[in-house]
Amino acid sequence: MWLQACFAKVSIMDLQIALLLGQDGIVNGAIYGLLAVALVLVFSVTRVIFIPQGEFVSFGALTLAMMQTGAVPSTLWLLLVLAVIVLVLDIWRSRSGGEISWPASLFWTVVMPCVAVLLAVVVRPSSLMLQAVTALAIITPMGPLMYRLVYRPLANATVLMLLIVSVAMHGVLVGLGLLFFGAEGSRTPAFSEVQFQLGDITVSGQSLFVLGVTITLVVLLFVFFERSMIGKALRATAINRVGARLMGIPTGLAGDVSFALAALIGAVSGLLIAPITTVYYDTGFLIGLKGFVAAIVGGLASYPIALAGALMVGLLEAFSSFWASAYKEVLVFTLIIPVLWWRSRNSRHVEEEE
Repeated sequence: MWLQACFAKVSIMDLQIALLLGQDGIVNGAIYGLLAVALVLVFSVTRVIFIPQGEFVSFGALTLAMMQTGAVPSTLWLLLVLAVIVLVLDIWRSRSGGEISWPASLFWTVVMPCVAVLLAVVVRPSSLMLQAVTALAIITPMGPLMYRLVYRPLANATVLMLLIVSVAMHGVLVGLGLLFFGAEGSRTPAFSEVQFQLGDITVSGQSLFVLGVTITLVVLLFVFFERSMIGKALRATAINRVGARLMGIPTGLAGDVSFALAALIGAVSGLLIAPITTVYYDTGFLIGLKGFVAAIVGGLASYPIALAGALMVGLLEAFSSFWASAYKEVLVFTLIIPVLWWRSRNSRHVEEEE
């Protein structure tokens, strides 16, 4: 009966509705694609299934929303607390005989927090673009600081242990989000108010802005991995962690950079969706899970397949909202079952020796 109802609705769906749903699916898929790329990057370099990725989305959007009201964002104080704790721990490890890369440590614990304070407290920008840059300056350093505080001491732990820690971190960050931003949702102004008419379809400038930023980020990441020394070091670490360490590539630096990119991508995603939908303190979790589904489609290893999977997830979600709106989330997350079954049948797992 349910299938008959679906086919009946398909028969009355005209081209205009299909194009509108397709537009929504592509825009949502672009956001999920960015998050999928971040999840694949973090997992391939550090073996961490980074569940809190979605919290960077919420923090980025709500940080910008707080600055829109003229307030100093609460996430700035979280950044400063993290920076102080990590700096104190690095000093203690250094005095205990541990090896610390002080240029990297000072960059994340002193330089970047000072830049964030300068922008958020001293400059207090009023233009939307400068406020977005300030939000990125606040959220991006949180990634490597969390890595240094939580994940780097567990570098030799099992994937399951790292997953448990990620779930715990997600709970902590959601609680902090409720404390910082409250239960009320927020939206921000669109980066582009322009609208285009393509036949019978109206395309918003914000949708094109989302696609443009997504494509630009993907291209920049490709150039970064292919042309820069740090990018090549990340690729080497992702391919063979032990071999990269033996060749002198600092895996700690690789972790810093991968988490910084993940935080940056998450914050950018939050800035992009905030004008489209109301963002709550826990909105990022559901969005991050859909990015995780796309990353699973790519086997947590392939960026192009993860991007294709994100587009598929976005389109499935959009058309499911028309066919069976009450079950759209179920249909999206059910997609992970056949993917996991197929991968379990067609892949051979080999443990990496440490």
